[in-house]
Amino acid sequence: MSARIEVVGRVSGRRRWTVDQKLAMLRDAFGPDGSVRSACERHEVSSGQLYTWRRLAMSGELTGTRPSVPALSGASFAEVALAEPAATAAVSSPPGSAPNGRIGIELPSGVKLTVDQTVDADALARVLGVLAR
Repeated sequence: MSARIEVVGRVSGRRRWTVDQKLAMLRDAFGPDGSVRSACERHEVSSGQLYTWRRLAMSGELTGTRPSVPALSGASFAEVALAEPAATAAVSSPPGSAPNGRIGIELPSGVKLTVDQTVDADALARVLGVLAR
C-alpha cells in the first residue's frame, strides 16, 4: 500500500522584512495585475499583514516619509458652489381626478408620474431627484 504525503513548508515564528521587500510584496498584491490572495500564498504572509503595510505605506510611515498633505482625519473645509436649480416640474391634477387626491407630475424630460395623497414625501423627493437627472 502506497501513500502520498505532501509536506508544506511554512516558516514559523516571527519574520522580518526590509522596507524594499514589503514594498515589493505590496506591488505584487495591489499592482495593476496584482492579487492579494496570490501574493499571500507566494510570500507566505497574511492578508491582514499586507493591508497593514498598505495603510502604513499610504500614510508614509512604512518608508519614514510623511506626506506634506494634512491627514484625512483632521477637519478641513471645502469651497462649495451652488448651481441654479433645475427646471421645476409641472404639477397638475389629471382630468377628473381632483376629488380622489391624485397629483400628476410631468418632468421637463417628459416623464409623467401620478401619485395620491398617501405618498411618502421623502420617497417622492428621492424619486423625483433621480428622474430629474
